[in-house]
Amino acid sequence: MRRVLVGLLTLLLAGCAAPIAPADSALSLGSTASAAVVATRTAKIASIRTTDATKGVITVVGTLTPAPAAGTRIPLHQWVPSLKRWQEVAHGYSSGSSVTIITVQPGSIRTYRIAVGAQAPYAAAISPMISFKHYVWRGMFKKGLAAAGGAGQPQFTVVPPKEGPRRAEADLLANQGGYVWGEVDSTGCRYARIWLGNLTDGLVRVSLHNETTAMTSIRMQQETETWLNYDISGVTRLRLQVADIRSGYGPYVSIDSLLLCTN
Repeated sequence: MRRVLVGLLTLLLAGCAAPIAPADSALSLGSTASAAVVATRTAKIASIRTTDATKGVITVVGTLTPAPAAGTRIPLHQWVPSLKRWQEVAHGYSSGSSVTIITVQPGSIRTYRIAVGAQAPYAAAISPMISFKHYVWRGMFKKGLAAAGGAGQPQFTVVPPKEGPRRAEADLLANQGGYVWGEVDSTGCRYARIWLGNLTDGLVRVSLHNETTAMTSIRMQQETETWLNYDISGVTRLRLQVADIRSGYGPYVSIDSLLLCTN
């Protein structure tokens, strides 16, 4: 009987010393084992830029390390202050450790991030946030004409929306020897690009002002056209003025004006 007990004890000790298989270990450890196999993946916006300022195209390039499965859907989120939440505005599909996402947005200053869902053994990942100033060309009169004036029966007439939906066109007129000006709110804008068509029967001067301070000007001969382009960074009240230099009937200039803005 004693020999039988010794034999059983020997078998039990040998069984305890045997290695446990990975499957058995995972099964016995339960959730602890599952947490141990979850690895970390990082997401990052490598670059974000405006690639078409006329259409408002933003191109975002992201990196995902390690690379997810090819063709993984990667959303681009934008923070919407009015809603106080993130909103998906576009998405792309991963290629290796990179993803390119293209979206069309109005001029804005917004915060962006990209995200990738969980893929075993990796948990979901969200990139650090990036604030981006998106400058887009828009009509000078998108926000209306803030003020107008001049001398000699000045007329600053913006083409109505039905005829000029871009809100960029206007006609400026005054009597002989007079001048006409109009102001717009240019907060958030950094550049002006203005086409000028002089229909005057003489010589005029067209100028841009920071409120009442002149910044740049150009003289235009009778029945000519030209461009007046200027950096207006920091100007919050942009004034466009046409003045008669020498004419028989007074200045008459048509304009098509665009501003590069975040609004």
